[in-house]
Amino acid sequence: MANDGPASSHRTDTSAALRSAIYTRFGKAAATSTRSSRARRRDRVPKRSAMASRTVDVTLVSARDLRDVNLVSKMEVYAVVYLAGDPISRQRIATDRTGGCNPAWNATVRVTVPASGAGSGALRVLLRTERPLGDRDVGEVILPLAEILAGAGDEPIEAELGAYKVCKVGSSKTHGVLNLSYKLGGVIHPPAAYYQHHAAVVKTGELAAGYLAAGAAPYTSAPPRPPPPQQLSYSYPYPCPPPSMTRPLRISSR
Repeated sequence: MANDGPASSHRTDTSAALRSAIYTRFGKAAATSTRSSRARRRDRVPKRSAMASRTVDVTLVSARDLRDVNLVSKMEVYAVVYLAGDPISRQRIATDRTGGCNPAWNATVRVTVPASGAGSGALRVLLRTERPLGDRDVGEVILPLAEILAGAGDEPIEAELGAYKVCKVGSSKTHGVLNLSYKLGGVIHPPAAYYQHHAAVVKTGELAAGYLAAGAAPYTSAPPRPPPPQQLSYSYPYPCPPPSMTRPLRISSR
């Protein structure tokens, strides 16, 4: 903490000088905008613990006693696996067209998740059935990341098989069981060059802010405008003679 004191004080003084110079030159709105933009730039620098990730290989084996949502035809169930809140990570399991309420897939998808598993993150397995007039939800299974990653180190962990109750979407009512397994990959940290690059970006921004403050400091007010150009006017002491009084110029031959 003692080593960060002078540097932090220097950055504070530089920021205050920059805001004062911009406020004098351009007004309060510009100074506030510069302060918020610098704060956003600092927030974009990643933290090593927050950027670490790992993969989870989810294998959907089968399901049984699912709720039949088709009134006439036989259900053709497929599954969608993704990280809750991240629609880009959605991956679909092929449709079982013969199992009905007891489908079997034996298919694996890979999802990248945060290595820490902190917060309310979870893997969602959504079961749906194909229908001519539009697919319909059958049920879902929520796998909290805190439960999946509990006690896991940085090394890969072999697959664990389990049976999970299938809940109606948006409800706590259960109907059926989903058999699946998940395998954890090792923790992956971004390379050190990634952080060095972002640190250089922040340092460059601070240097540019210092140059801006130094250039704006001498101008306490807006420079005066130059005077408008003057138009030249000519005046004659005597008026021109009328045309009748002019005589032609005679040239002597002698």
